[in-house]
Amino acid sequence: MNVFLITPPFTQLNTPYPATPYLKGFLNTKGINSMQADLGMDVILKLFSVEGLTEMFNIDIDHSQASDNANRIFSLRNEYISTIGPIIAFLQDQDVSLAYQICSGNYLPNASRFDQLADMEFAFGIMGIRDKARHLATLYLEDISDYIIELIDPFFGFSRYAERLGRSAHSFDELYEHLTQAPSFIDHMLFSLLEKYFQKSIPDLLAISVPFPGNLYCAFRCGQWVKLHYPQTKICMGGGFANTELRSLKDVRVFEFFDFITLDDGEAPILHLIEHIEGKRPIDFLKRTFTLLEDKVQYFNGSMAPDYKQKDVGTPDYEGLNLKQYLSVIEVTNPMHRLWSDGRWNKLTLAHGCYWGQCTFCDITLDYIVNYEFTTAQMLVDRMEELILQTGERGFHFVDEAAPPALMKEIAIEILRRKLTITWWTNIRFEKSFTSDLCRLLSLSGCIAISGGLEVASDRLLKLIKKGVTVGQVAKVAQNFTQSGIMVHSYLMYGFPTQNEQETIDSLEVVRQLFEAGVVQSGFWHQFALTAHSPVGKNPAEYNVRLITEEIGTFANNDLEFEDLTGCDHELFSGGLKKSLFNFMNGICFEYELQEWFDFEIPETTIQPDHIQNILEADESRNLSGNKRVLFTGILPSSESLDTGNMLLLFHTKSETFEIELEHQQGLWLSEVISKAANYNETLSILHLRESYDFAGLKDFDEFWIGEEMEAIRSIGLLVV
Repeated sequence: MNVFLITPPFTQLNTPYPATPYLKGFLNTKGINSMQADLGMDVILKLFSVEGLTEMFNIDIDHSQASDNANRIFSLRNEYISTIGPIIAFLQDQDVSLAYQICSGNYLPNASRFDQLADMEFAFGIMGIRDKARHLATLYLEDISDYIIELIDPFFGFSRYAERLGRSAHSFDELYEHLTQAPSFIDHMLFSLLEKYFQKSIPDLLAISVPFPGNLYCAFRCGQWVKLHYPQTKICMGGGFANTELRSLKDVRVFEFFDFITLDDGEAPILHLIEHIEGKRPIDFLKRTFTLLEDKVQYFNGSMAPDYKQKDVGTPDYEGLNLKQYLSVIEVTNPMHRLWSDGRWNKLTLAHGCYWGQCTFCDITLDYIVNYEFTTAQMLVDRMEELILQTGERGFHFVDEAAPPALMKEIAIEILRRKLTITWWTNIRFEKSFTSDLCRLLSLSGCIAISGGLEVASDRLLKLIKKGVTVGQVAKVAQNFTQSGIMVHSYLMYGFPTQNEQETIDSLEVVRQLFEAGVVQSGFWHQFALTAHSPVGKNPAEYNVRLITEEIGTFANNDLEFEDLTGCDHELFSGGLKKSLFNFMNGICFEYELQEWFDFEIPETTIQPDHIQNILEADESRNLSGNKRVLFTGILPSSESLDTGNMLLLFHTKSETFEIELEHQQGLWLSEVISKAANYNETLSILHLRESYDFAGLKDFDEFWIGEEMEAIRSIGLLVV
């Protein structure tokens, strides 16, 4: 059995989407041969090449109706063709010396994307020359993209293609109509790449992962081409889009392009499909699989086999994906925001599903949320070490719905125990368990950033959402991360049912204060979308919502049209919210009145101007509960007995040296404690310390523990987590 796993255009430029490496890693554990390809990256590299741009600019187009910008790019076409090869190599980190030419201002052709440079020049002062060059090179690519969208293919986008056709597509009609039309310039590039892969090896099964609506059209084009040229190959589709949108699929035309569509975790369904294709499993005993039988779309889920546990799915395998070909681009200069497009990240999941699983806007009834399962820190770090050897990359992006704090702590300890150098970031909930000490531990293990949902930034609405956090809690946790050197990105929402104008403006003021205080560095506003699998979608009346979408479509069914009966026009606020946030992310315009961001009258905010600052200035209490673990992450001190009878402890850090003088018995006790706390294989708790302190005949443990000497030692690595 030969399996070909592909991700259709387009997802990210800087790193592969993890679905096919996950599946390939699983198939390895079953001894099943598979190959994989990121067709999005393949198309980008084919298009943005000397040959690709030459072919594109040679397309016969009437430029008389084109914009001035498009005509300028066309006039400079030879400049683009001559520079595209070096620019792609530079963004692949193959020719870093080109940064000097790029920044000279005389190398790159400039079109409309460069108009923003006058407004963003302040950012370049804090960016290195390579970063500045990558940002300029990104604008250069975006100029070419603008030309493509205007004159070649309106569906094009670097991280999505024909997204509109896949979004809220209750009917298959519009997408099907486009698929019956002549292939586009991009389509032909896609087909030529598929042909090269199939000439090397004709697979028995082509498995297409469709994570987003922006991958859907090209997935169908891939299926269409394979059906025409290699009808013996079976084709299946899975991934995030199918899992959320195609659960009630009925349109038989879909199976002109695919033989099977699977839902939820892909390991067991794809293994069952392979067994079915090999004649070893009856169709009735497939797992969560749609297919066409007797001219009807039928769903088969008769398998009694359970899904595979996280410990049994294997380590993701990136073989076949040329990681050196990916492009690190800088679309936005904000250091946190750029992580999604800059750097090469090995993707891993700490835990399957969401341990919280209550947010009312979320698809909490679906498998990828509701079925929570974690594995051990030891196994996860084992897999990280395997991936480092395989890819040569030490950067990790944990793509969890919400990484569990307790597991994050254990992973951090395991990384430190093994003395690994790793850089990582992930998505979290702003749990109060993220204390200052835990955040410092995560930072020491290599955590550089987290993203999490503040959402509506209103305590009333956070309660309605069942987010399980408050604005004050988010602010304090964000401060703990930031003070530990970990950047914070906040997902922001407007338009949640029953939200009124006042709450929207108050939310903006909260966000303004968080950015001004420097505890949040990046954010993104999105308007609430109602989905069929969320509590709001299932019980709209409870949230004062009236569904406009009443009938279930025959194709995609997740996003629902609705009316918020409170009557607030949330769309009005979109522009002002996003414009203000762009400026806040760049550290400016905090002094502006909120009214200046809107071209219509808004209410005055009811949030006090020092609301967030007062929260941040409140002391975080020292938790002396017995079950907290004590760790020392610094360099062990040396000791010296003094003539006075006291003991001197000498501490060295990477940047300074300082000493602490203690009564001799207390110094002996502390030296022993620090030595044990520095041993990651030994579990030392506050209770153990308290008992040993008393046993040593010392008095007033609590007073000593929160005293000046211990505060100094905490500052260099004594943590209670």
